[in-house]
Amino acid sequence: MNPQDSITLLAFFGIVVGLPVLCWAATDIFKRWLRHREAMAQVLSEQTAERAAQYAAKVERLENRMGVIERIVTDRSTHLSDEIERLRNAPVN
Repeated sequence: MNPQDSITLLAFFGIVVGLPVLCWAATDIFKRWLRHREAMAQVLSEQTAERAAQYAAKVERLENRMGVIERIVTDRSTHLSDEIERLRNAPVN
């Protein structure tokens, strides 16, 4: 066997063995990267849902307070000052 045949045989085995191994490694790296991205998306989704719930609770408290203010402003009775004092002493959510 001459040196040219040895180089050709080495290149052939390099392609036959090396290329599948390289493709397998690249596929494995891509799968790991994809799992990581999915996990990050899940964490971000949970954080977003938690913030949305916090904002919803805050909006509800503000709406309740606004309702009290609207009642005070539209109340023309003589008990307005008593109502204001009662609300001033009441605990805020």
